[in-house]
Amino acid sequence: MRTRTGLCYPRLETTLCSDSRHRKRIHDVAADRRRHFCRKRTKLSPQITPPPPPPSDLFDSLPDDLVISILSKLSSAASSPSDFINILLTCKRLNNLGLIPMVLSKASQKTFAIKARNWSESAHRFLKRCSDAGNVDASYTLGMIRFYCLQNRGSGASLMAKAAICSHAPALYSLAVIQFNGSGGSKSDKDLRAGVALCARAAFLGHIDALRELGHCLQDGYGVRQNITEGRRFLVQANARELAAVLSSEAGSSVIASRCCLTWNPHVPHRHVTGSGCPLLSDFGCNIPAPEAHPVSRFMAEWFGARGESPGVGLRMCSHVGCGRPETRQHEFRRCSVCGSVNYCSRACQALDWKLRHKMDCAPVERWVDDNGDGGADDIMAES
Repeated sequence: MRTRTGLCYPRLETTLCSDSRHRKRIHDVAADRRRHFCRKRTKLSPQITPPPPPPSDLFDSLPDDLVISILSKLSSAASSPSDFINILLTCKRLNNLGLIPMVLSKASQKTFAIKARNWSESAHRFLKRCSDAGNVDASYTLGMIRFYCLQNRGSGASLMAKAAICSHAPALYSLAVIQFNGSGGSKSDKDLRAGVALCARAAFLGHIDALRELGHCLQDGYGVRQNITEGRRFLVQANARELAAVLSSEAGSSVIASRCCLTWNPHVPHRHVTGSGCPLLSDFGCNIPAPEAHPVSRFMAEWFGARGESPGVGLRMCSHVGCGRPETRQHEFRRCSVCGSVNYCSRACQALDWKLRHKMDCAPVERWVDDNGDGGADDIMAES
């Protein structure tokens, strides 16, 4: 379309394009200003630091094999049950890993030194779990408790036999005492030859009481052909081993150093030696402290002591303070034929108790009888 001067009007498309380009330019300028304004505000505002990540637990990062190895060392070196149980109560992971068979199988004898007043079903389950894991000390401890304290004869004897098969010397000796006395059965259930064989096996493994019992059996011809010379040699060897065990232990060394219990006087007969110690190697005048009782022996002594020191009507306890065995039937144990006031489960307990205290109290009597009028066929002579 032309004007009067002959000029043409601008096309609409051209106008629209120029307007859109103009608006776009204005929009870009405004956007640049906004970005510049935002940058200025960001620079002027204080910078906020994000919170630090939570610290990672280093114990959770330890592999299970390392934790199990540490727990195994701890269970084998524990000096009391609380040393091990307190670790298991620390956290759930230690409780789970501490109760696996690998850890329980290496637990030490002192880990099972449970007090009689603390006995419970949970303690019973713990000992059973350790026994199932292959721990021979747990099998022996639980077997003795079941046999004598809980009067579960069959289960207790099987647990002791399980430990004896693994060459556990205390279990072998305990089974020997059961065979000598016919414990858990009648008098006709005694098997003297089996008792001597079990004693010999335990003595070969270094058990001092078994070696002493074997020496008395050889001297007296009890369950074996009499051989006084060989029996005497076993008795001297048992005393020498006990002396070496006391001297090698830290507790014994400290006691001897502080109290001077070890004496040497070859000119004074052993029957005139007095004191709180147990005179061993008496032929040579040597006096050492009494040996420490086994934890299960202390448990049984506390168990029956809380019940009036009587395992039942007409039943007696072994008079040796370090034993703790009770009778399972009337007149099962032998008693001193001189005074008749003490009784023992074995010749080893009789010899130890004589040297420890009974030689001071034993007084001969002309005649004494049992409660039922029986003269006592199983009496033993006190060592003099």
